[in-house]
Amino acid sequence: MLGAMDETLRASLGGAVGRAVRRAERVHGGDVARSYRVELDDGGLLFAKTHPAAPAHFFTTEAAGLRWLREPAALAVPAVIAVSDGGTDGRPTADEPNFLVLEWIDEAAGEGAGGRHGEGTGHDEREAAFGAALAALHREGAPCFGRLDRRTTGSRGLPNDPCEDWATFYATRRLLPLARLARDGRALSERAIGELEALADRLGEVGGPAEPAARLHGDLWAGNRLVDRAGRSWLIDPAAHGGHREFDLAMMRLFGGFGPACFSAYAEVFPLADGWAQRIALHQVAPLVVHAIKFGGGYRSAAEAAISRYR
Repeated sequence: MLGAMDETLRASLGGAVGRAVRRAERVHGGDVARSYRVELDDGGLLFAKTHPAAPAHFFTTEAAGLRWLREPAALAVPAVIAVSDGGTDGRPTADEPNFLVLEWIDEAAGEGAGGRHGEGTGHDEREAAFGAALAALHREGAPCFGRLDRRTTGSRGLPNDPCEDWATFYATRRLLPLARLARDGRALSERAIGELEALADRLGEVGGPAEPAARLHGDLWAGNRLVDRAGRSWLIDPAAHGGHREFDLAMMRLFGGFGPACFSAYAEVFPLADGWAQRIALHQVAPLVVHAIKFGGGYRSAAEAAISRYR
């Protein structure tokens, strides 16, 4: 056990869900929030997390993303049971903790963040089902590139102000803000930052044919996909926004954890435009620069290599 829930949070959660919290135990999950398995007095189970140092509107932004992804019923997404950002300014206080409460998902034994999902026929069927469902989710579309509510997402708080086209969005809401952060934090060489800024001006040339905005998870690495005991895949921890669908697929390839059957099934349902393979690294530039800013190390060289492909 990683620790007990404090009484203020326990009382706030109980009031929000309308039932007393009998037991709450810390569980692993996420790199910023404290997560709990919550047992209610009627025997019900819930998942809850809190983040005492969260930026404003942290959990209501995530809750809105979860509801938006859940709306088409294309992929399983846990239901939002209760959410609070804390005080009146959208930030937590000692008396008003923030929290997000979701339905509990019984994860399959041996599944975990970044995880292996087994092998064999059952594995391939599950991967194919996930790929086809993700294609259906993307196809639901979005009202704009970005978010109508203009809420920032991700650990770097990247902007999501609406844009009419992908090149403008990726340039002004991802690459250029990341170039500034990388320069401030000396996360990349000055040459690489210059190349990143130049790339932002060339997206119309290298980004492939124009597509309408897709409904994206926005941070789709294997740790943000859960597989339950019935073999059903669930999406968690989104940085949801309208974007280019190749972005989610590139993120899935960046850290692994998704089988070939997943990508094959996706392509059957919603084929990608010609040249998509040459654009994988283009869509990986943003998450690689984020990781270079956060962690340095090998992410710096990986980010610079991806940027240099599009000089």
